Formats: sequence, structure tokens, C-alpha cells
Amino acid sequence: MGASCSKFPFCWWHSRRKPSVLQSSDQRKYWVPSFREFSWEELKAATNGFSPENIVSEPGEKAPNVVYKGLLEDKRWIAVKRFSKSAWPDSRQFLDEAKAVGNLRSEGLANLIGCCIEGEERLLVAEFMPNDTLARHLFHWEKQPMKWVMRLRVALYLAQALEYCSSRGRALYHDLNAYRVLFDQDGNPRLSSFGLMKNSRDGKSYSTNLAFTPPEYLRIGKVTSESVVFSFGTMLIDLLSGKHIPPIHALDLIREKNFLMLMDSCLEGHISTHEGTELVRLATRCLQYEAQERPSPKFLVTSLLSLQKEIEVPSYILLGVRQGNTISTQSVLLTPMGEACLRMDLTAIHEILNKAGYKDDEGVADELSFQIWTVQMQETLDAKQLGDSAFRAKDFTTAIACYTQFIDGGTMVLPTVYCRRCLSYLMSEMPSEALGDAMQALVMSPDWPTALYLQAVSLFTLGMETDAQESLKEATDMEVQRK
Repeated sequence: MGASCSKFPFCWWHSRRKPSVLQSSDQRKYWVPSFREFSWEELKAATNGFSPENIVSEPGEKAPNVVYKGLLEDKRWIAVKRFSKSAWPDSRQFLDEAKAVGNLRSEGLANLIGCCIEGEERLLVAEFMPNDTLARHLFHWEKQPMKWVMRLRVALYLAQALEYCSSRGRALYHDLNAYRVLFDQDGNPRLSSFGLMKNSRDGKSYSTNLAFTPPEYLRIGKVTSESVVFSFGTMLIDLLSGKHIPPIHALDLIREKNFLMLMDSCLEGHISTHEGTELVRLATRCLQYEAQERPSPKFLVTSLLSLQKEIEVPSYILLGVRQGNTISTQSVLLTPMGEACLRMDLTAIHEILNKAGYKDDEGVADELSFQIWTVQMQETLDAKQLGDSAFRAKDFTTAIACYTQFIDGGTMVLPTVYCRRCLSYLMSEMPSEALGDAMQALVMSPDWPTALYLQAVSLFTLGMETDAQESLKEATDMEVQRK
């Protein structure tokens, strides 16, 4: 690949026709691998020996009941839940339960694709969802609060998932909460399949926070389908308020018509009276003390369908994430630099470039030792050294100025300097200039993966998704071949 990046032969990311938000969960079907039994060694290799760095557990899970991200040999990303040794003493019961849940297939679920039983080990394997949890986007957002339209979509997709499970004889869901709702590569919400497993010996069906526990569970200690609807009601309150408000407190605010205290202030001006009133009404019905007075999932789906807006806008846009924020079944395992570029983690890229130094320019340095040193050359080298000091100190404005002086001096050409100035431009929100430097580095050193990586992250910043994806794939392939 040379300097041009306008034409690429294929797209790295897996793509598929996106379903309409108005389709039912039965209609939103797509291919998922058949359920199978994995070996312990297979999952150990996939999770890098169950490395702590691979843990992606939901808060509240106690070790070793944790979830790991893993990569299979066929390059599929998976989520692996590893239970404590006392969780499922009966291996046959565990296998039967896993197979029953594994028979479900819906785009509303993070589907269960396998399990592992070896000795006392019990593990579940599900599709990996790369765009975090509802709790993260709703309670712990960093860049922007979740849009109202997306909150309505989450409520609908979740209701559809519950209706689908109920229609397949799996109406019971254990500890439904915002950490159990995940977002896939397209930004669509999915319900974790792990909560569909029947209660195991080592845990309770609900968290220890009694304020959010269905009343009947406190009385009889069992989950019912009505208990699941109660938990759905608490999630509607979460979506309305942007906070995890106890149901009793939320109902008090509703009875007092104190909607300003209930509603998320970030939604001001973005929600109609009708939509807010309807969601409050649905939440109130779900949170009724008497279980028989709560609505069915089918009723919830019907009610929420009428509230949907902007149905033609993809979820990843509403959620504010990049489409395809995962590695497809056809990709290779990303290197640390590739991972940083995919995340657009400029700080991590800065650390990698600092550590690498100028080892890729060693040949140039040898050549310079035979040249005649002049005052102009010394000044040029001084500018580079000042640029390096500023780059290490993250003074990117100074780094740009010094590297520009070095480049304009014309006494030598170093692709590494172009890459450092490229990152400095990115840090200074100058992506077009950054792309120019990355491409110049590629012209000078076509077989250097770092230049391709910097080109990829520049393209991502400019919104040139397809070109960026191809650059990232080519850089990854190149680095693997070099090693």
C-alpha cells in the first residue's frame, strides 16, 4: 500500500443487513454458531490463561464467578463466564440448563454458544458484546448522555427479548438490571443470556440490594415471570432518570407528581409530555406490589412500539459509538498498537511511540555519520531534540513547531518524525494534517506498520470508516509478517 488510501478492495469488518427497530425479536434472526461443548484448554487459550486483563465482569460478580473476553482460534470473540467450584455441583444439571438456554437464538440476546464441564470447572460461552453495558452508557457516561430516542429503543428491544424468551418457555430471568443489557457491534442493545440460567447453589437470583428486589421474591425466595416485569419497571425508571433510583422512592415521586425530580435533567427539551407520561405509566404498572397487576411482556412491546422515533437512524449513531467496534470473524488478533488505534486511544499510542523511539531510523543515523556536519545541520538536530522533549512531556504544540523546523530544514528525512508529528496533530485536533504526515511516512517507508497504524487512526478521526478499517487490517498483517 502506498500513499493513496482512497480505494480499498474489501472491508475488514463483518457487516449484515440491519433490522428495523419495528421488527419483532422473532423477525430479527441471524446466524449464530450452534451450541457446543468447549474444552478447558480451548477456553484457557482463548482467554490468555484466564488473565485478569481479560476480565470484563459485571459489577457485583464475586470471584471466581467472573466474565472474561476471549478469542477463539477461528478469530471469533467470545465472553466466558467461569463459575465457582460450588456453583453447579451436578454437572448433568448444568449441561441441561446450558443446552436449554443455548437453544434460544435471537438478535435481542447475547446468545449462549457453548459451555465447558471438566472436573469441577463450569463455564458458559456467549457472544461477545464490544460496546459495554447499559449501566456504563446511562450512569457513567463520559462524552455525552444517552439520547432519549436511544433510551426508548433500549426499552423496546429489552421488552422484545423478554417476550421472545417467554414464548420459548424461558420467562424467568435472574437479577435483570442495567449491567445485564449489553450493546453489540452495531450499537443495538442485547440481553445477556447468562441471566437465563436457573439459580445456582452459590448465588441468589437477585443482588443483595433489597430496595430493588421484587416484593414476592422477599416473601417466597423464588423468581416468577411477574418478578421479571418488576425488574423491567426498575429499568424503565433508570432510563427516565439516568440514575438507579429505588422503586419505592420513584413511586413516591410519581404519586406526588414530582416529575422534575424523577426525570434526567439531560433530557430537558428532548422529551415530549406524551412520551414521558407513557413511560412513567408503564413503569408504574410494572412496579405494582401485587404481581398479578403487572403487565405482560407482550403488552410492554405493544406499548413501547408506539413511542419509537427516528427508526431509520442506526443504533450506533444514537449511542455515539463506532460501528463495527469489534474484530470480525475474518480478522486477525490485533497487536497492542492496533488495539489502541481501534479504540482511538491517543494516550496509549503516545506511550508506544515513546517506547519505540527511533529504532526504525537506525540505518539513517549510520548514513548521517559520514556526512559533513554544518551549523545548519546542528540547528536542525537541536530542533528535533527539542521536539522529542516536548513530545515526551505531551507539549504537542511545541512538538509540532520543533518537528516542523526539523522537517523544513531538509538535511535528513525521518519517517518516525512524521509519525510523531502526526500524533501531535491528532492530539491537537488537526486530523487532516495528521493524515498528511502519516501518508508521507508511508511514502518514505512503505513497509513500516506504524505509519499505517497512524494513517488508520487519522482516518477514523476524519470519519472515513471503511478506509480506516482497511489500513488497520493491513498494518496488523504487516506487523505479524515482520515478527
